[in-house]
Amino acid sequence: FEVNTRTVDVLYQLARSSEARCSDAALLIEDYKQKASEYQADAAHLQDVLLHSVGLSEAGLSKQAADYVSALVDNAMVLGVRDTSLSSFMPAVNNLTSDLLEAEKSNRRLERELMAVRKRLGATLVLRGELQENIDKTSRFQAAEAAKAEERLLNMDFVTAKARELSNRLERLETQLVSRNMDKSVTHQAIVQLSEEVGALKNEIIPLKKKLEPYMDLSPVRLFCRSDTSFFFVVVLL
Repeated sequence: FEVNTRTVDVLYQLARSSEARCSDAALLIEDYKQKASEYQADAAHLQDVLLHSVGLSEAGLSKQAADYVSALVDNAMVLGVRDTSLSSFMPAVNNLTSDLLEAEKSNRRLERELMAVRKRLGATLVLRGELQENIDKTSRFQAAEAAKAEERLLNMDFVTAKARELSNRLERLETQLVSRNMDKSVTHQAIVQLSEEVGALKNEIIPLKKKLEPYMDLSPVRLFCRSDTSFFFVVVLL
C-alpha cells in the first residue's frame, strides 16, 4: 500500500486499538484467575470446616460417606444455608415446602382459569360458526335479491322502452290519420271516449233489466184488428 500520512495514522490507530484490547483481555484474565483462587480458597475452607466439625478427615471417609457429604454440601448450596446443621436445614426445607405448596396452589388456580378460558373459547368458536353461517346465508340472500332486483330493473327498462315505442307509434298513426283527413271519431282518444260512454250506458241499462225481470215470464199479448182489406196482427211484448 502507499505510505503516506493518512496510512500511517490509520496504522497507528489500529495499533493503539489492538494494545487497548490486549490490555483489557489481560485484565479480564487476571480477574478470572483471582476469582478462581478465591473460590478455591472458600471451597477449601468450607471443606475443612465441615470435616473438622464432625471430627473426620477427608482420608478417613469412605466413598459412600464422601458422596453423602458432597450431596449434603450441594443441598446446602442449593438451599442457601450458612451451614449443614439441622437448625439451618429445617427452616430452608420449610420455606421450600411453602414455596412448593404456593406453586401448586397457583398451578391449580391457573388450571381453573385455563378451563374457564377453554370453555369461553369453545362458546366463542360455536358463536363464531353461527355468525359465519348467518353471514353466508345473508350473503346468498343478498346475492339472490340483487339478481332479482337486476332482473326487475331490466324488465322495467324493457317495459318503459316498449311503452315509449308504442306511444311513438300511436302518435305517428294519429298524425297519419290527421294528415289523411280521417274522421276524428276513429282516433284512439275518440274510441276510448266512446268506450267509456258505452260502459256508462251499460251501467244505466243494468237496473232497468232488473226491473223487467219479474215480467219476463208473462206470455205475449196478441191484438187482432179486422178490416175489410186485411188483418193486422200486433204482438206486444212487455
